[in-house]
Amino acid sequence: MQPTVLLFDIDGTLIDAGGAGRRSMERAFARVTGRADACSHFSFDGMTDRAIVRAGLRAIDRPADEPHIDEVIGAYLDALAVEIVESPGYTTHPGVHEVLVQGERSGCAMGLGTGNVRKGARIKLDRSGLFDRFAFGGFGCDHEDRAELIRVGAERGAERLGRAPGACRVVVIGDTPKDVAAAIAIGAESLAVATGRYDAAALAASGATAVFERLDEPGALAMLFSRG
Repeated sequence: MQPTVLLFDIDGTLIDAGGAGRRSMERAFARVTGRADACSHFSFDGMTDRAIVRAGLRAIDRPADEPHIDEVIGAYLDALAVEIVESPGYTTHPGVHEVLVQGERSGCAMGLGTGNVRKGARIKLDRSGLFDRFAFGGFGCDHEDRAELIRVGAERGAERLGRAPGACRVVVIGDTPKDVAAAIAIGAESLAVATGRYDAAALAASGATAVFERLDEPGALAMLFSRG
């Protein structure tokens, strides 16, 4: 195989946290600002943690500068550590373990490409034992813009392979049009799965390289691991 970097989104792609992320954000805003409803008017799908907090602060006319964002993020992480453990809807999506096993066998560099800050990513994935399966990543604490954090993840993956970024095939695996757009922005391929809120038609319309209902479809493994 061509040296390959695989970057996996978390929410809707690897796991469903059963609403723990939004509940934690509501608790954080309630604790810091007294307004649990700050983010009630928009979807978090494909957004980075810092962008979510910035939008929530602006919605309630609070300063959206870095210190205030950091304060809310800290409260969010405290709440998330509790919510994840208690969340009855937490599940790992079908095919995740099979893809990771195949990726380990193939010698791909497998990392995360997620809007979660790194600590939040660990909290969400530790319940399923998945976090340590990924040696690196591009996270919401690396950049607020999704395309830029994906670029960071791709560069870290190429470094692990001992190759220049331009010499590697990069595939972003996600469940939203924003994952696809980030891949397109850095010249990467994208495998989109309809395990989140978007159906296959919407993901195909966003320009994904390949779309599958779930990661355990045979064609998904072929797309990721059968190219020269």
